[in-house]
Amino acid sequence: MIINDGIRAREVRLVGANGDQIGVKTKQEALEMAQNANLDLVMVAPNAKPPVCRIMDYGKFRYEQQKKEKEARKNQKIINTKEVRLSPTIEEHDFNTKLRNARKFLTKGDKVKAAIRFRGRAITHSQIGKVVLEKLAKECEDIATIEQKPKMEGRSMFLILSPKAEK
Repeated sequence: MIINDGIRAREVRLVGANGDQIGVKTKQEALEMAQNANLDLVMVAPNAKPPVCRIMDYGKFRYEQQKKEKEARKNQKIINTKEVRLSPTIEEHDFNTKLRNARKFLTKGDKVKAAIRFRGRAITHSQIGKVVLEKLAKECEDIATIEQKPKMEGRSMFLILSPKAEK
């Protein structure tokens, strides 16, 4: 924002400290009015004809803006994506361990990317990997929704699960 002497326009539409319209004044008159009130002249709409300026305490205004931004940052939730790697020929116990990890990530509020990497000739039997991924999704369906169905990308197959929104 442009304040006080940084304003280049000759004439400005002036808005008072309490929001009332004062009218079109020269830049010098507006600056004098702001200084008499011990406040700053701040350009709020530079593209208007003539530009709109407001008499306000700019330091207090900036402080309020920073407080609002900080509050907004505090309220936003960061969602991470955790990866669980499986193999097409995974044994039951190993599968249960990976399932437990995936469920833990989902309950914490993170997304889970389940990946199967096909090695060697295993790529010819990609339907086996798809069955494993669908089994994982079925086991997690009470706490998660499928965001992306199983999909091949090169030698890997991915499935993305996201936690169900709490009501």
